[in-house]
Amino acid sequence: MSFFKSHFNYNKGQRNGIFGLIIIIVSLQLILHFVNFSSNKLSSNLSEAELKSFSKEMDSLQNDKLKKKSKKIYPFNPNYITDFKGYQLGLSVKEIDNLLAYRKQGKFVNSSKEFQNVTEVSDSLLKAISPYFKFPNWVTKRNVLSKINYTTKAKNVVIKDINTATISDFKKVSGIGNKLAERIIKYRNKLQGFSFNSQLYEVWYLDKDVADRALKRFQVIKKPNISKIDINEATAKQLYNNVYINYNLAKIILSYRDEVAEIQSIEELKKIDSFPLDKFNLIALYLRAN
Repeated sequence: MSFFKSHFNYNKGQRNGIFGLIIIIVSLQLILHFVNFSSNKLSSNLSEAELKSFSKEMDSLQNDKLKKKSKKIYPFNPNYITDFKGYQLGLSVKEIDNLLAYRKQGKFVNSSKEFQNVTEVSDSLLKAISPYFKFPNWVTKRNVLSKINYTTKAKNVVIKDINTATISDFKKVSGIGNKLAERIIKYRNKLQGFSFNSQLYEVWYLDKDVADRALKRFQVIKKPNISKIDINEATAKQLYNNVYINYNLAKIILSYRDEVAEIQSIEELKKIDSFPLDKFNLIALYLRAN
């Protein structure tokens, strides 16, 4: 009898355990069915300020990580950049080769600008790496003295009238030799004198940089006395002799004159189709309407 009683109690406990397990399983199923654990749902419970704060912390950690990864650059002499060093600094193969070819000639770069001229690196890359350039002390001192001397000389330059300057005067400008000086004066004679400083840039084979340097010494101080021709009496040849009028434009002007019988004002030329308005002020220097 006691055996059946104990067996019954055992089966009863087993049934209770199974029943409890079933309840737990059903409860979990209900929770999974009715509760959304997605990140979007959870994030919606966070305030906007908390999200911004969290995002800011993540960005800060990322920046710190990047800073730790980046290699520190120490001052160096750019003349001794190797292939590997150049690659680390961001130079292209061509830029590195340019420097190495320059050094093979036994030459040295002695300034950031000279480094750029030799390697042809971009302005942005030069700005990033040039603060780490370290030249010998004697080079640094020489560059400072050169800058001071150049500034002093620039302040002491006396501006001369470009219309009275001689060949010798023009030859004092770096980049202007005897032939170029003669060419400037020849063009000045053709113009009957420079009326605008910008006309110097029209001289054949005169580079802009050289013209810029020349205009630091020479300016149009006194306007020239130009002999003007009457637009209503001018021949095609006379018009064509004007530096700023080509053969086709001369024909167009004469055709317009024939159409209106007489040009009352030089301003009328602006009404002509295909007339180069950008050159009007220059062309008008040599014409009059009487």
